[in-house]
Amino acid sequence: MRILLVEDEPDLGKAIDRTLKQEKYIVDWAQDGNEAWEYLDNQWTQYTLAIFDWLLPGLSGIQLLHKLRAKHSFLPVLMLTAKDRMEDKVAGLDAGADDYLVKPFGMEELLARLRALQRRSPQIQPQQLQIGNLALDCGNRTACHLNQNGTNQIISLTNKEFQLLEYFMKHPNQIVTTDQIRNQIWEASADAFSNVVAAQVRLLRRKLESVGCANLIETVHGVGYRMRN
Repeated sequence: MRILLVEDEPDLGKAIDRTLKQEKYIVDWAQDGNEAWEYLDNQWTQYTLAIFDWLLPGLSGIQLLHKLRAKHSFLPVLMLTAKDRMEDKVAGLDAGADDYLVKPFGMEELLARLRALQRRSPQIQPQQLQIGNLALDCGNRTACHLNQNGTNQIISLTNKEFQLLEYFMKHPNQIVTTDQIRNQIWEASADAFSNVVAAQVRLLRRKLESVGCANLIETVHGVGYRMRN
């Protein structure tokens, strides 16, 4: 799942960015409203959730909300702010925010609110994915393989391996290009000319082969990859 984080306080932004990545989210972090709008104007459909600070250089969080909703986007947005008056909360919600979190806050509460937004968002994909004996729990962020004896074997995956497997399993039997994978799995600043996708696919294949899921991901030469269902 990809999140746009818009926060201009460096320490808080780093803490949120680190926490989200530990939870296997893909994060694009913008530190002012104008930069955030460049992300949203070009690729808002690629995001699952957004987190906006209210007070930002350039466009404010409220202005971002107005522009986003003018595009008829239903992207769930959590608003962060030090403003705790009732009228401020009402203004944020009326502008199009889906939830409101007052600073200071704990990271556990932030994650809980994001999970709640995911559950009620019409954009969210199914929480359980399965191809053959391979199952992915997107809610708990776990992958497992059903062995012949009927037991589930947990597959230990890194954040990127999980995100890559999730993307493949959401597009079974479809050819996905290297560029599509890079745009969905890596931050916008990733080097478009590196072999990071091929390297990550190799690592994921090894993990899958180690539990008996060989040849699930095939290479379509000159194009990309396909996961066979």
